[in-house]
Amino acid sequence: MRIHIATDHAGLEFSRRLQQHLRDQGHEVVDHGPVEYDALDDYPSFCINAALGVARDERDGVEALGVVFGGSGNGEQMAANKVEGIRAALVWSESTAALAREHNDANVVSIGARQHPIEDAIRFIDLFIATPFSGDERHVRRISQLGEYERTGAIAGKRIDGR
Repeated sequence: MRIHIATDHAGLEFSRRLQQHLRDQGHEVVDHGPVEYDALDDYPSFCINAALGVARDERDGVEALGVVFGGSGNGEQMAANKVEGIRAALVWSESTAALAREHNDANVVSIGARQHPIEDAIRFIDLFIATPFSGDERHVRRISQLGEYERTGAIAGKRIDGR
């Protein structure tokens, strides 16, 4: 599987260790930066580029997921979610990692590098990658509604305030 990775300065060392771990497991890793430590770097472009890579691969039929992280993982998740077709989930436990894939078909995982020991974060990411989407009708329907709103600003048959 192709894994697109991005971070900010808070996760740079973690990124290097994670990339090696994923390569050792046979994954193709695409690093979207940064390549060197800069305490004043701006994570949005790195995370958006990783999300764009995932979206592009999905359109092209390439099996891919994304991993974004920073100090808390919050901003990185928000940045990735600005890309159409991306469902980035902030993960902080094994349960949230599995449910992000199983129920939400998340295609990007966000982790707070300052919130977890690296071993725990790697375990969450491995679980996220290994867990398949359940395909249950209710989850498919809800994900479809998210995509519809993303594209049109509406959900057929549902009331959206302001519309």
